[in-house]
Amino acid sequence: MRPHSRQILTVEETFGQNGWHCELVEGRDVLRAGFDAHHTRVDLIAQAYPQLNALTVVTESRLSLDEEHLPVVLELLARANKQLTLGGFEYDLDREFLVFRITNLFEREKYDSDIISSMVHCGIAELDRIVPYAAIVRDTPADLLDDLDIPRLLMREDIIPPVPGDQEEEYY
Repeated sequence: MRPHSRQILTVEETFGQNGWHCELVEGRDVLRAGFDAHHTRVDLIAQAYPQLNALTVVTESRLSLDEEHLPVVLELLARANKQLTLGGFEYDLDREFLVFRITNLFEREKYDSDIISSMVHCGIAELDRIVPYAAIVRDTPADLLDDLDIPRLLMREDIIPPVPGDQEEEYY
């Protein structure tokens, strides 16, 4: 069994400093965690790539879709991705999960904890933000899907969760 890299241990240390529970995956430069966000339970995977000095944070939440609703959710994610500067949404077809992925390249072997924390916050917030939109699509009767205006749906602000920092406590 190979030891964990300094990079993933830096990520584990950052989680500890933030009071976030996590578990290192044995023999891999991977860390797992879970968070209760505003709209959903978020599973988080952080993977270090020591040879690149890169860290990828992946957040995901289960969303089962039938064949009528799948193309509309994929359109929703494609349109949402156009609005993003960092990271991107995906749908894991095999496991039926909504996914948000963000990667950062670091200059040094020891990752910056502020950047790690920002990546975690971003991953959780972005996934939590898209879940209610995807749920609206999923819950729309199949015979009404053609009437659903995805660009207009994405402009709705009444279902966006509160932004951490705008309230006394974070929501995860």
